Formats: sequence, C-alpha cells, structure tokens
Amino acid sequence: MDDKLNLLLDVIIIVLLAATIVYAVILNSRLAQLRDNRDDLARLVAAFNDATARAESGIPRLRRAAEEAGTALQERVEKAQTLRDDLAFMIERADSMAGKLENSVRQAREEVRTPAASAPSMPQVAPARAPRGKGAASAASIAEPAPMPEPEEPEFIESAEDERSEAERELLRALQAVR
Repeated sequence: MDDKLNLLLDVIIIVLLAATIVYAVILNSRLAQLRDNRDDLARLVAAFNDATARAESGIPRLRRAAEEAGTALQERVEKAQTLRDDLAFMIERADSMAGKLENSVRQAREEVRTPAASAPSMPQVAPARAPRGKGAASAASIAEPAPMPEPEEPEFIESAEDERSEAERELLRALQAVR
C-alpha cells in the first residue's frame, strides 16, 4: 500500500507540475507582451504629459484673451447703450419739433383760409382795358392779384447757448442743407 500511495502522490505531483509548466509558459508569453507594450505605453504616457503641459500653458493665454474680449465687448455694449439713449432723445426731440412744425403749418393754413373766407365779398370790377403801348404792362399788373407769400419755415439757428448734442447739431445741419 505504501507503493500505491507513493505512486498516487507521484502522479498528482506530475499533473500539478505539468499544470504549473503550462501556466508558466502562458505567464511568460504575457510578460513578453507586457515588455513589448511597455515601450508603447511609455511613449503614450510621455505624449500625454506633453499634451497636458501644453494645455496648462495655454490656459493663461486663453484666459487673457477671454478677458480682453469681454472688456472690448463691455465697452461696445456701453457705447451702444449711450448711442441708443442719444437716438431715443433725438427721436423724442424730432417728434416734438415735428409736432410743432405741423401745428405751425396748420395754423398758417388756417390763417390763410380764414381771411379769405371771412372777408366781405367785394364786387368784382371789370378791369379797364389798358391802352396799348407803354402802359400795357402796368395795367396788367394792376388787374392781377398779388401772390400770397408762403409761410416761412422756422430756421434752426445754432447758438453758443444751445445745449444740443453734436449728433443733433449735425442732424439740423443736414436738414438745413436739404432745403
């Protein structure tokens, strides 16, 4: 029995040694792959480190550029708001001036119509025949009524006390130039 037990133990040891050898061969091949890939891994890690360093060095430049762009944008927004306020003021002034002009034109038209309508009707006298010759022109001028003067348009006069903005003064100059 001792022999059988020894033989059984020897077979078990042989099987375990064979499994160990197979495992050692597999492990050796994997370690060889790891060694081969270690160089690739080292290059990959180095490239990653370089990319990280470049990204970190670019962050302050990017931050400065963003701050400069933000400052420039803020300045433009403030300038646009100022221009918007100026334009709104100019529009209000122009509306009020247009209303005043419209009222003065309406009043002038009413004044022109009112005297003609309220004037007593005068008998129309047939014009005398003018003698032919030197006095013909003077007789014709007497027979025709004198043309009514057109209502005067208000002039926009610039003065030192005028508290208009530069844009308003330019607008007024342009309006005067159009006439």
